[in-house]
Amino acid sequence: MRRGGPSVLGIVLAGGEGKRLMPLTADRAKPAVTFGGTYRLVDFVLSNLVNGDILRICVLTQYKSHSLDRHITTTWRMSSLLGNYVTPVPAQQRLGPRWYLGSADAILQSLNLVHDEQPEYVAVFGADHVYRMDPRQMLAQHIESGAGVTVAGIRVPRTESSSFGVITPGSDGLTVQRFLEKPADPPGLADDPDCVFASMGNYVFTTKALIEALQRDADDRESVHDMGGSILPQLTVRGEAQLYDFSGNHVPGETSRDQGYWRDVGTLDAYYDAHMDLIAERPAFNLYNRSWPVYTHSGQLSPARFNAGGIASESIISAGCLIRGQVTRSVLSPGVVVDPGAVVQGSVLHDNVHIGRGAVVRGAVLDKNVEVPPGATIGVNPERDAELYTVSKGGVIALGKGQRVP
Repeated sequence: MRRGGPSVLGIVLAGGEGKRLMPLTADRAKPAVTFGGTYRLVDFVLSNLVNGDILRICVLTQYKSHSLDRHITTTWRMSSLLGNYVTPVPAQQRLGPRWYLGSADAILQSLNLVHDEQPEYVAVFGADHVYRMDPRQMLAQHIESGAGVTVAGIRVPRTESSSFGVITPGSDGLTVQRFLEKPADPPGLADDPDCVFASMGNYVFTTKALIEALQRDADDRESVHDMGGSILPQLTVRGEAQLYDFSGNHVPGETSRDQGYWRDVGTLDAYYDAHMDLIAERPAFNLYNRSWPVYTHSGQLSPARFNAGGIASESIISAGCLIRGQVTRSVLSPGVVVDPGAVVQGSVLHDNVHIGRGAVVRGAVLDKNVEVPPGATIGVNPERDAELYTVSKGGVIALGKGQRVP
């Protein structure tokens, strides 16, 4: 935080394997997955923290973290003169020869970071959600309440509760009365029985409460050592947990349409749908908010170029792309080439994908370096696609990094 304000250490949990996002996570950690053409998923949480003046941040990594580590170290360079930093922290096995047993164990094994910094508060945020949030507003509520932990929550349909940690607020609307990890049939809210408060995976702790909770959890042999599955229920029982309603968070430059937007892009369908949110005339999530920017670095590339009658509509086209065919309702990362006669519809193409002459790609996510040969089709023959590629429940076709297309 700024000089004179409360001291806050940011800890970003970026060690997730992301199995549900395969094959995009076959060669990289989930927070390193490309999103929106030029960004990585981790850029969204880091941008929120930095825009919110939390300028000392540790990113805890573990699973296939090379590209994530490289992205953080080359992109997120803070002013060392002022003592600010964003640094990746790999699993160090400080407490013995074991990897992280869960997200709570990841912080327990990294408590040296907290002891070295000695902050008053610790903001523990997830690394793989798409949203804008001013963490200062959540911090202010936490400080005023005197709670041990404040958890950010967002209303979602009760039918989706099995995908989230579910928060049941008390009669005051703030105290967390109950915290259930991915329940099948939780009670609805008093003012809206068809909705529940889902945990966004963002927490603000008073440092003392965090350390004590982690130590109690470490002594519990029955614990799964997870922030949502262990630490939040523990502090809820002790009456030390409070809810922060994300709907009341506002950032500069927001629109009425994207205020309160938050997406967990943990599945191929959710990942694809979040991309489609970007390309509408009035996008559900606006990448062009200069008052609360999403930061990244995508290299030094020439501008996108359109030749040979190439055309793109309702799409995001990144730098370095060469469009000679037809692109509609799609998101293209840097270096994508679409040859003459090729058609790309409703698709997400990562870096350096090459669509050959006359090829057709519909409703697909192609990871970097995929080459679609001339005349080949993806998204045209469902039975053939199911034999050759990963197809989600919602019908999204996904190809992994460099995967060969017959």
